[in-house]
Amino acid sequence: MTERVAYRLSHVTTYSYDSPVRVCHNLVMLTPRNSSMLELINHRVTIKPHPLVLNRREDYFGNTLHAFSIEESHRQLTVSASGRVEVAYSELPPAVQSLPWEQIREAVVAQSDPRWLEACQFRFNSPRIQASPEFADYARVSFQPNRPILEAAFELTQRIFQDYVYDTTATDVNTPTKDAFELRRGVCQDFAHVQIACLRSMGLCARYVSGYLRTHPAAGQTKLIGADESHAWVSIYCGQQLGWVDLDPTNNKFCHIDHIPIAWGRDYSDVVPIRGVFLGGGKHTISVSVDVAPA
Repeated sequence: MTERVAYRLSHVTTYSYDSPVRVCHNLVMLTPRNSSMLELINHRVTIKPHPLVLNRREDYFGNTLHAFSIEESHRQLTVSASGRVEVAYSELPPAVQSLPWEQIREAVVAQSDPRWLEACQFRFNSPRIQASPEFADYARVSFQPNRPILEAAFELTQRIFQDYVYDTTATDVNTPTKDAFELRRGVCQDFAHVQIACLRSMGLCARYVSGYLRTHPAAGQTKLIGADESHAWVSIYCGQQLGWVDLDPTNNKFCHIDHIPIAWGRDYSDVVPIRGVFLGGGKHTISVSVDVAPA
């Protein structure tokens, strides 16, 4: 059975500068991608001030990129992304019925899995994630010989949730995965990086997913506009039968219709929502507002 929900999405990022910025060049990755989990109905990226150049293309992983340049003096930059999507997640079989994890791994290595080429690029080291014996030792507690892959992967998710403390002050966007692993603290980016490092250290294929998490107000309270979150989770390749399965170690669950995937790559460095360079500006502040509403 497949459950579907349509959403209206809004993501607004505003940069405010102490002094004028004379020129900036930026890349924006905020457009949801069509996949087995998401249908993009419509979407629009708006930039103020209006850029001199605005191009749209796909990156290596199939994510949509907008590249723009502004060559006029400005003290505020606003990037708005809005649209409508439909999210669908199929019910997974009982975890115990999935194939042994070694069988999945060996089918990719031997190139007998029809999707081996797609999967194997997420098996190796990436800029922010390097496999190591320490990650393998941590993962091996869950990945016992011949254990079903869904059962092992979900237990690893549970252990990261239990062993790690969600702490927004412990790390920043540039904290190495090894440091977050040793600290046992961090945010969703760190939890996802740690789980991917563990999976790749066992020879499995895992990718980093960025997206949104729909939040639910407490009983009797009104949902606040802009209170939903940018989020990150893990997708593990589970063979030809199941394909990619998404897990959220920050919230100790398989991903479901509250998770709206936007882009994926090897790690966070492949899916940074907005990045670029600017000349001038002095000190600056950033404000981000995300809203996810059922359509």
